[in-house]
Formats: sequence, C-alpha cells, structure tokens
Amino acid sequence: MTPVAAKQLRGMKKSPKIARAFLLKLELRSHPTLLCVIRGALEPLMDMLGFSAEHTRAIIRAVDEAVANIMRHSYHGRLDQPIEVYCNRLQRSTNGEAEQGVEILLFDCGAAVDTTKIPARSLDEIRPGGLGLHIIRGSMDTVQYKRAGRLNRLRLVKYAHPSKGGCGSSEENPS
Repeated sequence: MTPVAAKQLRGMKKSPKIARAFLLKLELRSHPTLLCVIRGALEPLMDMLGFSAEHTRAIIRAVDEAVANIMRHSYHGRLDQPIEVYCNRLQRSTNGEAEQGVEILLFDCGAAVDTTKIPARSLDEIRPGGLGLHIIRGSMDTVQYKRAGRLNRLRLVKYAHPSKGGCGSSEENPS
C-alpha cells in the first residue's frame, strides 16, 4: 500500500479478533469538484450502517466540511494534493446494549494544524464562513486531530444511537 496513510494505519491499535478492514476507502485529490464524490459514497454507506436520514445528513455535512477545510487551509487551494478517506464500522457496549457506529478517518500531507490557534467563531456573529468547526463538532460524537510525522489525521466518530452518558463513557471497538 503506497497511500499517504498506510504507515499510520499499520501503527493503529487493532482489535485482537480482527485485522483493520475498512468498509470504504477513497483516495482523491484536493479538488473541490470531488466533494460530491465523497458525499455520494457516504450516503448509501450510512444507510447500510443503519443511520437515520437526519444522522446521515449530519455525518455527510461534517465530512464535507472537514475535507473542504483540508483543501482550503491545509493545502491552501492547491488542487492536486492527496486526501484519503477511510470508513470503518464501530460497535460499543453501553449499559449492556450494543451501539453501531462509524469511524471516518481523513488523512492529508498538508501543513501541521495548531488546534490552539483555530478560534471557534461566536454563533452570535452573523457573517459568512468560520462555522466549520461548529458543524463538525455538532454533528459527530468524537472529533480527534493528530499529527504523525508529515501526516494529519482527523478522526470522526458517530453512533447510530448515542448514549446518554456521552461519547467517552464506554469503549469503542472496531468491527
């Protein structure tokens, strides 16, 4: 595997029962016209995983916004840079009940992101732009950014039926 994320994926923790088998893997360039490809691939996948139409729209909106941010901010509008999208099914047990979810990993080779310097704009301020982080965080149960070597990784997680105790209240198991 020669994609930009191959080394980092090999280093991720693996379930002792299974190898990391992704349901969907997309490799694309940082051209905004390709955002429709990602949206088109995610919708039937989220449906297959049992997400409601509302959750499906929220997940697609969050991923679309995150990839657009990679294109705009990480790659500064360059149209030929690599972006990789991996989707995996998750399952966690909360109060004895299994919850199905999805993990979406986004990888790029752009400049490192200093998350402390990304201000979350006030929602009271009426002007275009600057709401991407609100959209992403409001749509997903988990949002984690990590820099590993020359690679940016954004991990987005959503469960079909989020627990009342919050995202961190139980263990996540890739399946």
